[in-house]
Amino acid sequence: MDSEQMKFEKAREAKVKEIEEILQAYLPKKEGFQKIIMEAMEYSLMAGGKRIRPMLMQEMYHLFGGKEKLIYPFMAAIEMIHTYSLVHDDLPAIDNDDYRRGRKTTHVVYGEDMGILAGDALLNYAFETAATAFADFPEDSLLIGKAMGILAKKAGIYGMIGGQVTDVRETGHKLSREKLDFIYALKTGALIESSMMIGAVLAGASEEEIKQAEKIAAKTGFAFQVQDDILDVTSTSETLGKPVHSDEKNEKTTYVTLVGIEEAKKIVERESEEAIRILETLPGEKGYLTWLLEELIHREK
Repeated sequence: MDSEQMKFEKAREAKVKEIEEILQAYLPKKEGFQKIIMEAMEYSLMAGGKRIRPMLMQEMYHLFGGKEKLIYPFMAAIEMIHTYSLVHDDLPAIDNDDYRRGRKTTHVVYGEDMGILAGDALLNYAFETAATAFADFPEDSLLIGKAMGILAKKAGIYGMIGGQVTDVRETGHKLSREKLDFIYALKTGALIESSMMIGAVLAGASEEEIKQAEKIAAKTGFAFQVQDDILDVTSTSETLGKPVHSDEKNEKTTYVTLVGIEEAKKIVERESEEAIRILETLPGEKGYLTWLLEELIHREK
């Protein structure tokens, strides 16, 4: 490992630690008759993971000169939304997975009923958390309102939910490339777009710069998902931290089934190179962010 790689690895460790502290700070106290739901929320949210979305949000915020803690509630909110989607994905009615990130899924530990409610609670609490920014940073209310709009839209029927609906509805059917691209753009891309756009918005970036952030995120999300397809076939459960061959088990069309592994790898390369080329046109120090995008896209787990 060269010195720059080592430097960025250490930086990522420090950033993940900071994000975990932010998440912990925004979690509700475990008290009251509904205490079990706070416990299930914490179990789900603090299960580890790469913390990609809050990290990308914070990096984009810093890229455009953001320096305050204004970004913190949105970092927590995006991870809560991402986590709720995973909790619901794992449910028996959808993917029926017992393990994620190497440990038992929320519905296995708390029961299917609490799995559903924990996801609901995280989604609602995400917006409650993001809304605290209005009271803490009243002078930035217009930017906060714009960020809230992005957060809501990219998580909803024109974003992640729209992609998930199409994915679930089409499981077991052979999909066209157009429909698969639609699913990937919404199911995976939308929250990554939300993260990078919100970072830019809250730092006061221009409309054109926000659009560029959205394009970088769209290409990153797409390459990330195609790489996920490849890993589902080539990796092991131990390395991946979740079951492999689950796409095959669920009879899902993926880029591997559509174009084959070699062509899928070329698509990952092409999309990631394009994302980084657009990133290079933006202002600010981009060394770590460029490295991070490459690492995420070419990951082994």
